[in-house]
Amino acid sequence: MSDEVRVWIEHHLCTGDGLCVQYAPDIFEFDDAGVAHVKSDPDGPLLTEEGASANVPESLRLDVIDAADGCPGNCIHVARRSDGAPIAGPDAN
Repeated sequence: MSDEVRVWIEHHLCTGDGLCVQYAPDIFEFDDAGVAHVKSDPDGPLLTEEGASANVPESLRLDVIDAADGCPGNCIHVARRSDGAPIAGPDAN
């Protein structure tokens, strides 16, 4: 798979388990309340708005897909940038 992808989180479903941060800390980070958010680059701000998405560098694509597949809250969405087709997460199941 070589398509570019984007990722977003349904914050209200986040369990705070932390698998996403373990898999891809350059993309996922917790806020002070223990809810995971995406960020557009490793040093960038958290994108805290519901539905805010971040583009995923190709080097992190598989880590982000693994995070979505392993998320106990089933709240991480990964989609192709070109057409929005679900790649991983609740809409891909």
